[in-house]
Amino acid sequence: MTSSTTPGGLARFNALEEHAAFAALHELCASATWAHSLLARRPYATADDLFARSDDAMAGLTDADLAEAMAGHPPIGRPKPGDPASSREQRGMAGASDELKAEMLELNLAYQERFGHVFLICATGLTGERMRDAVKERIGNTPERERETVRTELGRINRIRLALLVEEDAPA
Repeated sequence: MTSSTTPGGLARFNALEEHAAFAALHELCASATWAHSLLARRPYATADDLFARSDDAMAGLTDADLAEAMAGHPPIGRPKPGDPASSREQRGMAGASDELKAEMLELNLAYQERFGHVFLICATGLTGERMRDAVKERIGNTPERERETVRTELGRINRIRLALLVEEDAPA
């Protein structure tokens, strides 16, 4: 999404009271450090400026900040009840077979046992099979490599969610 498509939504975000802006950002990403980092640079001239700041903030998160951010994400195949973003992002698992859902549950548990947190992937647009293949592929990563993969995936998720937040017609 380019900055030229989001001026009204971006202006609305820029104008939010500090606590409301923090709440909106914290809803997108559970890392308080990330949200505060984005708030510190308001107002944003363009959505691209906001996205770049998000990327910079994501790169600077500590392991504890990443753990906080991941804690806000439900396991793949089990979207957070009542959370339309979670359901939308995991749509690829909605029509999955019972066998694939059971396999994902097993893989999620094995991944969590290995790394100590949920398997995180930018699931938007991915099929259940692609998510399954990704967890199978990534479970062999070293903890260090997986942490950087998670950081990249979180950054992608945050960009998608920020784009939705600053859309022209999006509610604040």
